[in-house]
Amino acid sequence: MSKTRRPIGVDLFAGAGGMTLGFEQAGFDVLAAVEIDPIHCATHEFNFPFWSVICQSVIELTGKEIRSRSKIKDREIDVVFGGPPCQGFSLMGKRALDDPRNSLVSHFMRLVLELQPKYFVMENVKGLTLGKHQQFLTEIIAEFQSHGYVVENNYEVLNASYYGVPQNRERLFLLGCREGLSLPNYPIPITKPAKAKKFKSKELADLPDSPTVWDAIEDLPESENYAELLKQDWCMAEYGKPSNYSSFLRGLTRPDRDYSYVRRHDRGILTSSMRTNHSQVSIDRFQLTNPGETEPISRFYKLDKEGVCNTLRAGTPSNRGAFTSPRPIHPIVPRCITVREAARLHSYPDWFRFHLTKWHGFRQIGNSVPPLLAKAVAAKVMQALELNPVISSHSQDLGKIELLQIKMAQAADRYSVDRHVIEPRSKKTIVPHH
Repeated sequence: MSKTRRPIGVDLFAGAGGMTLGFEQAGFDVLAAVEIDPIHCATHEFNFPFWSVICQSVIELTGKEIRSRSKIKDREIDVVFGGPPCQGFSLMGKRALDDPRNSLVSHFMRLVLELQPKYFVMENVKGLTLGKHQQFLTEIIAEFQSHGYVVENNYEVLNASYYGVPQNRERLFLLGCREGLSLPNYPIPITKPAKAKKFKSKELADLPDSPTVWDAIEDLPESENYAELLKQDWCMAEYGKPSNYSSFLRGLTRPDRDYSYVRRHDRGILTSSMRTNHSQVSIDRFQLTNPGETEPISRFYKLDKEGVCNTLRAGTPSNRGAFTSPRPIHPIVPRCITVREAARLHSYPDWFRFHLTKWHGFRQIGNSVPPLLAKAVAAKVMQALELNPVISSHSQDLGKIELLQIKMAQAADRYSVDRHVIEPRSKKTIVPHH
C-alpha cells in the first residue's frame, strides 16, 4: 500500500460542503458528493468544481451510480461519511429503523454497504444519544455489525469549540470500519471554549482557549460602511489586522497539517456579506442588549466578543415553513451578523462562498459540520488508514459565479431534477423585527 496517496472519500447529504472541506483539509479527495437540494449542489459545485456533485435523493440512488457518475469508477473507496437527517423516534415494540421517518438513515447504511468503503463516519445530532433515542443508535450499530462492519460502541459527542472553532456546537460521530481493519480513535481536544468556567477534567481545563468571536471577525470590513452591500453580497474592501485564526481563513498563512487544495481567489474582495436593512426599532433593541444575552423581543442572541458563538442553526427548509433561524447580533454594531461572519464563526475559509441570498447562505452554514471539526475526525481516519497525507502543489480555480446566484427552478433544471424536489419557499419568518 502506498503510504503517500490521497485516499478517496464520498460525502452523502453533502449540503454546501462543510464535511467535504474538512476531509479535503485532512488529505482526502472527496470524488463524489450527494445532495438532494439543487441550491446546495450549485454552491458545492462552485467550491469544489474539480469533483462530482450528484443532485439526487439517496432514496433513488445506488452505489453503482455513485461510482459511474464520478471519477471513482471501480476504485476502492476509503471512507464514506455524512449526516443523514433523523426525524423519527424509537417506538415501543417496533424497530426504529423501520419507521419511515428514519428512512434516510437506512439509505445511508444501504449505500455504505453497497460502496463497501474501508471506513464510514456518520454524523448526527447529540439527541440520538439521549433517552429512548439510544435504542435507535443501538439498532444502527447492530445493523452495520451484521453486515461485516465493526462499529465503535463507545461513540462520542464532539464539541467544535474543543477543535479550534469559535462556536459551541455539539455533534455525534459514529465511526465504523470493515472487519479486519482497525477502528479510528476519536480526536483529542486541542482547545477549550473561550470564557468557559467548568470542565470535566483538569486536562481540558489546561488546554489553550479556542479562538474568540472577536478573533474570528474583528479584521472583517464593517459591512455597514458599504452601500453596495444592500444590493449585492460582495465589494472591494479594506481588511484589518488578522488574528492567527483569521489569518488562516484569509489564506495568509497555512497551518500545519492542512492538506487542502489552494483556491485561486482575490483576497481584496469581501464576499457573502449582503447587509440586512434593520428598522430603527430593532437597532435600538440590539443596542440595549448586553453581550452574551438574548434580546427579549426577537430572541436573537448577542455575541460576546471574548467568548464563543452560540450554535448557529439553519432554520427550517421550505417544505417545513421556511422559517428563518434567529441570527446572532454582532457584539459591537447593532445588527445581525453577515453570512461571512457566520462562516468565520464556523471555520470556513474566505475563499468558500455561499448562495448570495442571506436565507440560503445561513441555511447552508447552519446545516453544516464546521470544517475544522470534520477535519479533526477525518485526520483520525487517515491515521487508521496508515497513510501520510499529501499536499498538492497545484492550486485550483473556483466555479462560475452564476452558481451562487441561481434560483431554485434554474438549479433544478441544471441538475435535471424536479423543480419541487424542495418545495418553494414561502415568505414566513419567526420574527418580523429586522
